[in-house]
Amino acid sequence: MTERPTFDELFDGCRRSAVHLEMRDMYTPDDPAYIDWKAGVPFDPVERFRDWYDLIVATVGRGVEVRRARIVSEPVTDFIRHEFEVTPLLNIPAGERVRWLPRRLASDLALPGNDFWVFDDRLVRFGHFAGDGDYLGQEIVEESAVVKLCSSAFEAVWERAVDHQDYRPQ
Repeated sequence: MTERPTFDELFDGCRRSAVHLEMRDMYTPDDPAYIDWKAGVPFDPVERFRDWYDLIVATVGRGVEVRRARIVSEPVTDFIRHEFEVTPLLNIPAGERVRWLPRRLASDLALPGNDFWVFDDRLVRFGHFAGDGDYLGQEIVEESAVVKLCSSAFEAVWERAVDHQDYRPQ
C-alpha cells in the first residue's frame, strides 16, 4: 500500500475489529496532556482528545469491536501511570476494551518489534517511535503473514492480560 491512510480512514474502513498492542513505557514526552498531568494541572481527557474520542464512539457505534492491550514494565513509568489514570476517563467511555499485561508475564510470547494496530485481520499499521518516545511515523502492511503474526500476538497478550478495572499498577 503506497498511500498513507489517516486513522480516520483506517477506522472508517473497519467493519469488525480494530486491535492495538502497545509495548513501550514512554510515548510522546512532549504531549501537553502528559505535561499537564505531571504538573498536576487538571484537564478533561475527552475534551483534550475530542477527535479520538469521537472516532472511537462512531466506530464502536457501527458495531466494530475496539480492543487495546498494553504490555508494561513494573514498576510503571510516569507515562504509563498517566495512561492508566486517563483510560477510565477516555478510552473506556469511548467504547474501547483495555487490558494490561506486566512485561514479566510476556517473556514467552512471540511479539513483533513495534506497536501496532490490526484492522479487520486484513492490515497492520505499525507505529514507529524513537527511544525517548517521540513519534517517527507509521508503516502499513497488508502481507498476510505479518497480519497473522500481529493478530496472534495480540490475542496471546489479550488472553493473559488483566482488564483495566482489575489491574493495579505497581
